[in-house]
Amino acid sequence: MSLQGPLIVVAEHPARELAQALGAAGAFPIVEVKWADAPTAFVSVKPAGVVIADPGPPPSESAARMLCLQIATVDGPLVPTIALSGGDLDAAIPVALPADVMLPPQRLVARLQSAMRVRALHATVLRRLELFKGKDAPALPRSDALDDATVLIAGRGPLYPALTVAMGERVKMVGALSVENAARHLNARDIDGVVVGDGFSPRMVEAFLTMLAENTQFRELPVIVIGEAPADLIEALPNIDVVDGGDAARVVARMLPMVRLHAFAQRLKRLLKSLETDGMIDAETGLLTREAFWRDLERTIADAGDRSQPLSIGRFSFDGHVDPREGLDAARLLTRLVRSIDFATRETDGALLIAFTQTDLREAHVVARRIAGTLKSAMIIVQHGQDNVTANVTLATLKAGDTLDSLMLRVAGSRMVAAE
Repeated sequence: MSLQGPLIVVAEHPARELAQALGAAGAFPIVEVKWADAPTAFVSVKPAGVVIADPGPPPSESAARMLCLQIATVDGPLVPTIALSGGDLDAAIPVALPADVMLPPQRLVARLQSAMRVRALHATVLRRLELFKGKDAPALPRSDALDDATVLIAGRGPLYPALTVAMGERVKMVGALSVENAARHLNARDIDGVVVGDGFSPRMVEAFLTMLAENTQFRELPVIVIGEAPADLIEALPNIDVVDGGDAARVVARMLPMVRLHAFAQRLKRLLKSLETDGMIDAETGLLTREAFWRDLERTIADAGDRSQPLSIGRFSFDGHVDPREGLDAARLLTRLVRSIDFATRETDGALLIAFTQTDLREAHVVARRIAGTLKSAMIIVQHGQDNVTANVTLATLKAGDTLDSLMLRVAGSRMVAAE
């Protein structure tokens, strides 16, 4: 992706090599400013991106705070910010994506190009929102995107326990003790960052990174590798960092800005899908909205009765107290599990409803057990005193003379426990 300017490069001394790399990638104009002038330049230039070329803390804390506030509250699409960092030095401002000062400038350019794709997606969503014809336009959540983020930690070395604890304190986390399990997690859920920890052989790390690089779905993922990684794979993944290990908290702090950006991009994609369906898709879960589900179900019942086709309804609920994050995670998992001929929604109490079209009760049992088993094994559970989660499934099939009310009354009655 060619960089679209203008770009602001903040540096106390001329950053010629970096400016040349940005120019070669198509950035124009490039405005170089010192820290004291950065807030004023941000207002006058209205940049598409900001690059902080000096690693470490800024010489002017007041200018850094002002610039950070301007970037975070910009009116319009987000302004990606990349900051050089190195060793134990943090990025100059907390909203910046870190880039190792020891790497060639082309690596920073690749990371900025990846972030600019999120900016382009954000601009598209904002335009579609302006053109949305529905009465209740969907909106982006105002909460921190880290609230939605999930990070995968793969490893089995001595640093693995510390990494899981440090990451789990900040975002939802899933662990994998093998690269095979890590790959399954990637395919089963939305992952916003991957830490490839210690304990794996170089061949295992190479195989896993190759899978990420060859799949366009995963190529933009933030990745941190503890140890070493092949140079060609580092070139292929724009958001990869290789660290020696050390403090787990430092690894987590370095990764979180990139995880936040990826989670924000996932929000944008869900919202864009909702807009493309005129609001029928819930931008939060990816399932049908409740109103759209009931409309579709009523028409499906009428069609099934006219054509003598089977139809079954399943209701999935969970024993005990389910944290809101757990319920949301289950709903998003369900979007990957529902067959293309079926449709689903999430009820106000967190239960999940699925309409199994052209499916009799016997086949619905098979499909429901598979879904319930996957939800139980893959859901992220916040520790609150319960060891296991049981997916309770109620099934009902359409009978002659059934209406929407009579069918749903049976769904709310008897219960089948699946995948204990």
